[in-house]
Amino acid sequence: MEPSHAPREPAPATSDNQLAGWPGIANDWSSDRDAFKQVPWGKAMMWIFLLSDTFIFTCFLTGYMSVRIAATEPWPNPSEVFALNIAGNDIPLILIAIMTFVLISSSGTMAMAVNFAYRRDRVKSAALMLTTAAFGATFVSMQAFEWSKLIAEGVRPWGNPMGAPQFGATFFMITGFHGLHVSVGVIYLCTVALKVLRGDYERKGNYQIVEIAGLYWHFVDLVWVFIFAFFYLW
Repeated sequence: MEPSHAPREPAPATSDNQLAGWPGIANDWSSDRDAFKQVPWGKAMMWIFLLSDTFIFTCFLTGYMSVRIAATEPWPNPSEVFALNIAGNDIPLILIAIMTFVLISSSGTMAMAVNFAYRRDRVKSAALMLTTAAFGATFVSMQAFEWSKLIAEGVRPWGNPMGAPQFGATFFMITGFHGLHVSVGVIYLCTVALKVLRGDYERKGNYQIVEIAGLYWHFVDLVWVFIFAFFYLW
């Protein structure tokens, strides 16, 4: 009798995903793109950018809390620092309330702009985007007035006659960084709105850029809610 031999297991076949070297890297990249092919590339990149920006603002606000808690001198009272004298009366936080109302309202006009864009109503979409940009420009103008008022009262990044010297540094850094985002957003919205009005996206049949711009703008509005709570209500 011939000796029996155990059947040999066939060698595992090398799949396309197990290729070595540059072909394997290219194949893995293609597989990842196939897995996320339902997500538009531009929208995915905007989400990644917003996620990284979230980390930056989180670090800033966490640093602000740490500095304020560790401050040895009294922290300025927001109701007094951010009050406006109107008709001989100091009204606390009136300017900040108007700024917040303007920016929150801009989220509504931006949402309507996205809605009309997907309806292929480019005139209304562009008009609402320009309205949103006007709200943003108004917000930045009021923030510039707020800065000039504090600077006239002696507040500086390195000093503060109203109390803790860290107040000026944290306030100008965080609100300035947010104001820069709003300013960039105004330019971005105006650019996209003019291209919508010109019919550039109508010819392509793709209005996703309006939604992407909306994601950025809603993020800027959401960040302001946290800044408002930390600086003006705490």
